[in-house]
Amino acid sequence: MIQVTKPFLPPLQEYQQYVEQIWKRQWLTNMGPLSSELEMRLKDYLKLDHLLFVSNGTTALQIALKVLDVKGEVITTPFSFVATTSAVVWEGCTPVFVDIDKNSLNIDPTKIEAAITPNTTAILATHVYGNPCDIDRIDHISKKYGLKVIYDAAHAFGVQYKGKSIFEFGDVSICSLHATKLYHSVEGGLIVTTDPELLKKSALMRNFGISGFGTYGDLGINGKNSELHAAMGLVNLLHIESILEKRKELAAAYHKNLKGLHVVYPVWNANSAPNYSYFPLILESEEFLLKVVSELDKHQIFTRRYFYPSLANSLPYLPAKQFTYTDDISKRVLCLPLYHELTKEEIHLIARIILRVQNN
Repeated sequence: MIQVTKPFLPPLQEYQQYVEQIWKRQWLTNMGPLSSELEMRLKDYLKLDHLLFVSNGTTALQIALKVLDVKGEVITTPFSFVATTSAVVWEGCTPVFVDIDKNSLNIDPTKIEAAITPNTTAILATHVYGNPCDIDRIDHISKKYGLKVIYDAAHAFGVQYKGKSIFEFGDVSICSLHATKLYHSVEGGLIVTTDPELLKKSALMRNFGISGFGTYGDLGINGKNSELHAAMGLVNLLHIESILEKRKELAAAYHKNLKGLHVVYPVWNANSAPNYSYFPLILESEEFLLKVVSELDKHQIFTRRYFYPSLANSLPYLPAKQFTYTDDISKRVLCLPLYHELTKEEIHLIARIILRVQNN
């Protein structure tokens, strides 16, 4: 059986060394020494001044919206994981969708201005599959209209834009460290901002708003993470370069083996290099996609229609709306298996099956 993804797991003894430290200290959560060490090491690796380790990417989004005092309408993308939209609704705001660019699959900045109203306070854009949005245009629009910008960079660990970490852009960026991501802490997330005051306020919010013994500096929630999760993050960070290199090799193997397939690949931002979080294909039709999925399923090879369906017409708590490119591409996009233990022989098998479906 070939799963669409599997979590990277480091050598067990490496993780056990950290677990033994946790057992000795008996400090399991509440931002212990390993959580603090992980923040420092991640800042060093990503070349960032400010970063917070939180419980997950969704909590990171909720804190980002709250710390920026976002209210009213938030312009966002219908082509993302549901958490991007649900966080907006959860915080009492109204998501306003605009269509995606058919090449990058990111929010189309040329359509943002038409969606701005007097109630608009922010733009929440996703770097889809880790592919940077048109950051410069979004920045220009946000400054023109006085809007906050949050980037959902859940897929974008290690990605750079114009030589800087992708997390440095916008007012706040978030990342997911869920087990399905290329770099993970089992469960976890990151909040990144270049503004030290926003960081300080986010840190308060992460810990119930507690500012000292018996004192509170702000409204807060429980967004802290545990020492056991931090330990996994620390160990996995030791292997991040080999993880990235292996995924690059696997992606190259896919491209080589799928030569001749009638398919379109998302166009990556020219100011950046891929981190190979996913391997998405845009197939000729939904009918062909369903045939490919069915045939792969027969061989116990599992894929994911990521993202399908469009968030604009599938959420019971929002009115349905149609978008030309989002609706079309969400029906034709398919992510193939990609994970550290996947072999080139398995990729060859997957490609053979897909090409056979096309040619029959």
